[in-house]
Amino acid sequence: MTSPIGGSTAPALVEHAPAKINLTLHIVGRRSDGYHELESLVAFAAVGDQIELVPGETLSLEVRGPFANALGVGDDNLLLKAASELSRRVKGLRLGRFTLTKHLPVASGIGGGSADAAAALRLLARANSLVSDDPRLFAAAAAVGADVPVCVDPRARMMRGIGEILSAPIALPEFPAVLVNPGVPVETRAVFAALACERATTAYSERSDTMLVKNGLSRAALLDALTSARNDLEPIAIEIEPEIGDVLAALRATEGCRLVRMSGSGATCFALFDSASAAAEAARSVQAVRPMWWVRSTLIG
Repeated sequence: MTSPIGGSTAPALVEHAPAKINLTLHIVGRRSDGYHELESLVAFAAVGDQIELVPGETLSLEVRGPFANALGVGDDNLLLKAASELSRRVKGLRLGRFTLTKHLPVASGIGGGSADAAAALRLLARANSLVSDDPRLFAAAAAVGADVPVCVDPRARMMRGIGEILSAPIALPEFPAVLVNPGVPVETRAVFAALACERATTAYSERSDTMLVKNGLSRAALLDALTSARNDLEPIAIEIEPEIGDVLAALRATEGCRLVRMSGSGATCFALFDSASAAAEAARSVQAVRPMWWVRSTLIG
């Protein structure tokens, strides 16, 4: 799929757009404007999309890869929105021709579109000699979506508010992991709408994840902290799309699995393991039983 392309002979710049994983996701309240406030420990996986930019005067986008057909290149594309938002804030911003190789499933709870938008902002910063912590990058990211700011500098950190309050990066140990998506898109808005209905007469949790905001945790300590945490959206998402429950069950049945949880609003789920070989074997076993599912062994950290 290709939008109108502007010519350029400049060399291509390349960025990786890693999958965003919500290791925890606690809903702690609801604001007067209807948005939910959360606390989430966010980390990033080794798998992700790839974005190329050939700098030029005309903004355009081509999408390739196994999930290209699920993604449009119109005004609602988050990558193009990010470029437009930054262009509004940086006078004379040089744009160019983007090529997105889409490896991650769409609407899957691992921030694929947000990661793509954030990678586009990093590429435009490089093309225009903007420093990586230029506040205009983060302002543009926030204008695109709640998950985009945390993806601009893809390192583990706590995310609070509606996604706009970010801790300093946290040095977490890497975990071998398996990601599984059953191929059913789950709309984030529908999950939060169902959550609002369920909690209309129920108090929100006041539990905090601040125990996780520290550097130098061992794998064992991190696993203990994660085990005592949760994803508050998981039961709601399973009600909307029961196959998520099948994914969780399949991962729990794998040998050596230490923790299983849904990421974001679903439908992608992850499992953590002690070794890369155990994760790879688990991925093979799940794929053998469910060949139509998207299954990847990776590292999360």
